Amino acid sequence: QVQLVESGGGLVQPGGSLRLSCAASRNILSIYAMSWYRQAPGKERELVAVIANVGSTNYADSVTGRFTIFKDNAKNTVYLQMNSLKPEDKAVYYCAGKAGGLSYWGQGTKVTVSS
Repeated sequence: QVQLVESGGGLVQPGGSLRLSCAASRNILSIYAMSWYRQAPGKERELVAVIANVGSTNYADSVTGRFTIFKDNAKNTVYLQMNSLKPEDKAVYYCAGKAGGLSYWGQGTKVTVSS
């Protein structure tokens, strides 16, 4: 069982930055992969970024070069640094983890990009 708690969402102007955090209830090195997804109003949930337990990363084309996923193993926390935010980045962002063949999700944190 893994519990994931996101934080860090909010309102930001276009071009601004936010850092999202996802705190896991257990050692994230035991979690195969940690990911950030997002779901915009009226759209399907999409993968934004993923980081494997060994540290390799992958990103959606729409955020490559603007977003960075990284983790602090000592704090069992995964982060999503979002720079150069655009109005189209507005969504609820979810943290997810895969462990033992199961997927776990956080409750989501809302990001609004607006002037």
